[in-house]
Amino acid sequence: MAEMPCNPRILVVTPEVTYLPHRMGGLASFYTAKAGGLADVSAALISSLFKQGADVHMAMPDYRSLFRDKLAPVLKKEINRVQRKMPDDRVHLAEDRAFYYTNRVYSLYGEENIKLSLAFQREVINNIVPRVQPDLIHCNDWMTGLIPAMARELDIPCLFTIHNVHTVKTSLAAIEDRGIDGASFWQNLYFDNMATNYEQSRDHNPVDLLTSGIFAAHFVNVVSPTFLTEIVNGVHPFIEAPIRRELTHKVDADCAAGILNAPDPSFDPQNDKDLVREYGPDDHINGKKENKRYLQQKLGLIQDDRAPVFFWPSRLDPVQKGCQLLADIFYDVISNYWQQNLQVVFVANGDYKMVFRDIVNHHGFHQRVAICDFSNELEHLCYGASDFMLMPSRFEPCGLPQMIAPIYGSLPIAHDTGGIHDTIVHLDAEQNTGNGFLFKTFDANGLKWAINQAMAFYNMPGKTRTLQIKRIMQKSAATFTHANTATQYIKLYEKMLKRPLVDQNLDPVCVDESIEEKTNNT
Repeated sequence: MAEMPCNPRILVVTPEVTYLPHRMGGLASFYTAKAGGLADVSAALISSLFKQGADVHMAMPDYRSLFRDKLAPVLKKEINRVQRKMPDDRVHLAEDRAFYYTNRVYSLYGEENIKLSLAFQREVINNIVPRVQPDLIHCNDWMTGLIPAMARELDIPCLFTIHNVHTVKTSLAAIEDRGIDGASFWQNLYFDNMATNYEQSRDHNPVDLLTSGIFAAHFVNVVSPTFLTEIVNGVHPFIEAPIRRELTHKVDADCAAGILNAPDPSFDPQNDKDLVREYGPDDHINGKKENKRYLQQKLGLIQDDRAPVFFWPSRLDPVQKGCQLLADIFYDVISNYWQQNLQVVFVANGDYKMVFRDIVNHHGFHQRVAICDFSNELEHLCYGASDFMLMPSRFEPCGLPQMIAPIYGSLPIAHDTGGIHDTIVHLDAEQNTGNGFLFKTFDANGLKWAINQAMAFYNMPGKTRTLQIKRIMQKSAATFTHANTATQYIKLYEKMLKRPLVDQNLDPVCVDESIEEKTNNT
């Protein structure tokens, strides 16, 4: 029987995912493991691909302890029955005891994370790739950094996505001791020193996992176009030279891109159960007013509908997030707008929390400032209640708060860097353009200037503010979506494969029949 022409098969390799379409497998909807934004991006991309009819598969570790809570209501006998009936599951779990008893995606210990990474990649390389037989592999971050080297050796196109510019190093000997045949693709790896031969490199020449992924992959992307440019131009000194050098080579070869992430769809003021009143662009005035009243009452702030409320949603980290800039001008900002009862709400964890608490205690700002531990429910409420969102990051590979806030009609006040530059334009009400307030120089005066610009907008006539916020909410909701992100990845896949990802002329059952045929052949 001649093999039917079918859609190319995509294997997404990720250590975490928030949700999956239930039709991807008998138990797909039970597999949830999240540590950060990578889980949301993976979930959205896989779901969008699946919805469009792409032949998409996913590989992730079998986090049995993390899955147990969701699986507990399902009897073991029922689990086995479902798995037997679904031999063509598109979710492929890396089976290893290293994952079975962990209660978090990543360990607190670096060496343990390396072991988990190697166990995951061993299962993908030795078992999952041969079983799935993908036409393209999409890997994510350093935890999958060896797979592009294997893919290049097998001539399988591989996309490597960098979410966090963080790497770890280990020896080729350690890689092979974990059951990975590194000798078969060692020449595609990136070593700390020039690797002239296998024997000399095996034990004492560390392999850089993130840089190996960049070096070996056929195509690389980071999570914003501007951040990619900043890396190549050497704007951020903390990025290690090998990473910058290899990304520069990919850019020069036209094999690199920036693709923005998007917020989770649950961030929608029209369908957000954490708000006391849901609202949209047309009724945002009353909606935000009711949420503001509730937030003020809940946190013990001055009850004032007209008080401007500023929201800080990011962790209080002075290395990246710029909280020290706000601390330097905190007293001046609140004092300058004392008569308007300006208020600031922090919903964030981090070491700098005590700095702001000391300022509040010293100046008696307890009715104007609320410092809260992070909570998903309170975060949603603050987006709905606030007028402005503070994000003075020193650097930002992508960022999500600056996309979420304008969807809720809360305007970002942010440093013009990385993903912020790609998503926020300084507001000009007269020209009917922009969606926030940007400052270019990373210092306290720059942030203070942006806050004053925001307050100047806040003090404009109500009709002007209403029209601008309505425009911003509508455009943001249409622009910052997973569908738009997935579309860009699909275009990238098609560029790499040199063919459409979904052939509209194919019978929809082709995908399922092809899976069964490949499984039987394997």
